[in-house]
Amino acid sequence: MTRSNKTEFTVKMVETPEELRAAQRLRYDVFVKELGGGGVLVDHEQRIERDRFDPYFDHMILMEKGRDDVIGVYRLLRGTQADAAGGFYSEAEFDLSLLKSSDRNLLELGRSCLHPAYRGGTAMHVLWSGLADYVAEHQIEILFGAASFHGTNLNKLAGPLSLLHHRHLAPQSLRVRAREAVFQRMDLIAEKDLDRAAAMVQVPSLIKAYLRLGGCVGEGAFVDHVFNTTDVCLIMDTAQMNARQARIYGKGST
Repeated sequence: MTRSNKTEFTVKMVETPEELRAAQRLRYDVFVKELGGGGVLVDHEQRIERDRFDPYFDHMILMEKGRDDVIGVYRLLRGTQADAAGGFYSEAEFDLSLLKSSDRNLLELGRSCLHPAYRGGTAMHVLWSGLADYVAEHQIEILFGAASFHGTNLNKLAGPLSLLHHRHLAPQSLRVRAREAVFQRMDLIAEKDLDRAAAMVQVPSLIKAYLRLGGCVGEGAFVDHVFNTTDVCLIMDTAQMNARQARIYGKGST
């Protein structure tokens, strides 16, 4: 079931411990209960998904107007916040040296999720509208973050991973690489042998959306057995977004 496109939403930044716990409860429902993830700080008794980075991130939440339930979440970490945290969240998986040495304003995105009842409608566009405002406010130039495929079976993911490698690889100036110790090749099927249509069907909707907005991926994937995902690094240079993409990115009603 999805909500009506006429549903009105509110986007805001977390301001209280109660709001943060509500965001972490939604994350638990999606990433732990629905997708089978885990982590050392996950609280199963309280049904909270959390990690050591939460105190350093800004947390953007989405709610229906007039209601307190959190139905959408984004975690946002700027460069200055990452310095205080001892690095970006995704640095455990990817070598971010190219981005960090670029002298451009960076924003790491993570833990993006929606309540199942609101998927497929306008809710994600509204959340992106809030994200676009945040990007403008902080003059962000490069967005990036780990984006996940559900599961760790590379045989099942060979098609979409290969498609991303062959068709959506980042330019050299932005080509983040999975760390050598955990590097998983993505070009598992030669481009000439790839069924591109079938492979694209397997690409998660969120990754497809970023690609439509001009996003690209780094080289190599990270297989996260703890979180039951296979991660790629998505990168978006806001200066490269064309006018149509920018209109899509900023679209939404609050």
